[in-house]
Amino acid sequence: MSEFIDLVRASLGPDAREEFDARVDRQAAYLIDEIESGRLDNTGFAIGLELESYGVDATGHLATLPDAVFEVCNKELGLHNLELNSDPSPFDADGLDQQATAISDVVHDARTAFHEVDLELVLDAMWTIPPPTGTLAYLREIDRVDGFVVASNMRRSARYCALDNDVLDRHGGSIELDLPGCRESFPTILPEALTTSIQPHLQIPSTARFPRYYNTAIRTMAPILALAANSPLLPTDLYSAVDDPYELLEETYHELRIPVFEQSINAGDDKVRFPDDIESASEVVSKIADDAVRAPFLREWIEDDDPDGFRDGFWELDHKRGMYWRWLRGIPGGQPVGDGSERSLRIEYRPLPTQPSVSDNIGLQWLTVGVIRGLVAADHPLATLEWTTARSGFYDVVEEGLDAAIPWVDRSGTRTDDKEVVFSELFEFARQGLRAAGVATERIDSYLDPIEARWQARCSPSRWKLDAVESSLDVGASLEAAITEMQMVYNERSTADVPFADWL
Repeated sequence: MSEFIDLVRASLGPDAREEFDARVDRQAAYLIDEIESGRLDNTGFAIGLELESYGVDATGHLATLPDAVFEVCNKELGLHNLELNSDPSPFDADGLDQQATAISDVVHDARTAFHEVDLELVLDAMWTIPPPTGTLAYLREIDRVDGFVVASNMRRSARYCALDNDVLDRHGGSIELDLPGCRESFPTILPEALTTSIQPHLQIPSTARFPRYYNTAIRTMAPILALAANSPLLPTDLYSAVDDPYELLEETYHELRIPVFEQSINAGDDKVRFPDDIESASEVVSKIADDAVRAPFLREWIEDDDPDGFRDGFWELDHKRGMYWRWLRGIPGGQPVGDGSERSLRIEYRPLPTQPSVSDNIGLQWLTVGVIRGLVAADHPLATLEWTTARSGFYDVVEEGLDAAIPWVDRSGTRTDDKEVVFSELFEFARQGLRAAGVATERIDSYLDPIEARWQARCSPSRWKLDAVESSLDVGASLEAAITEMQMVYNERSTADVPFADWL
């Protein structure tokens, strides 16, 4: 514990901040020169996926995950969280198939590891059945060690702990969640671990063209999130003061994951927010360098070897990038893909919640990378949509899901909120982008048709969850019982890997 706390203390001290800032400034200047000199150009598009999830016990309650399961997956903030990843692959027909196989295999392997310890992995965006101790006790349990808060159910990581204490200090010692049906305070940022997400990655071969892809991607977030929404409800015991459960179902957000994360981290500075447009690829670096600092770390504190390779040359900047929380962000550097190199620039697409089945998560990855590539290749004018309109449309979708007014600019350059036009073009240009990558029409349809079925049925996973709870209320169930029943059905179908389109 003493070494752990020593690192937390060092991170939050003034000397670390001064040295960290100096390194970030030098590394940013180096990376900007690399970008502007064309040395982050690459041989082609590439793709990857991060998938977060959580574990439950045999009764459906949230479960702490033992170390044994992390032989096949990665740890995340909460003791119940995990992350699965696919290695990057070229954005072509074979690469997309590699992604589908990799995600299917890693989920299968993780589920096998879970079963060996009598647990289940659930592909979901927010847990609603509390752990046996109750949600408030679980999220509030802390120790105080040498003046620092150590959250009991947070991974024992000095970086997480330093971040927790840094953010808590800026919040005056308490994180406040103010959401429909719930107003609670917490002595840690651990409420952020209510949420899980997927992050498709898209490497752009030309840094000169990067801003067009980036700014176009920003304007796709509202319609894709509307189809993907999957976190309309909190853990049941956070609704202790709800008088009218039907009113709660009307008022709750379709994507609570967004405000939960923002409220857990933001302290008057909007660290977590909708991304700004960029005019040049170098702004990806300068925006990270200029962002507010949280819990700085120096490489030598946790790495024993000498810096080696491209990314080690900007280790502190990369650490800061990990806390540059925008719902879409650019990432310099990565694993070599095909004939390419780790000198690359990619988009990390962050607004999407984890989906119920493997094929649903793959389908959203294909939709996302396909439509970004397809729109730009066709010189579609979506990027001319006003940024403020795109931002307000995104947060409208967070609240209203598919019922929101979704802003778009159609192929003729006309501003429209007609969702028939929005979703028709969204899927049309996604298919164009995937065909440009050499993918056969039948293969494209196998993953995009089930996602498009959500629009045709006007039903996202969040809508399904709310309707299921309402149906239970109609026959006399309490709110807690109705949410629990819905979640158990969801878990059963998710762990059986039934695609969401088959639920409709």
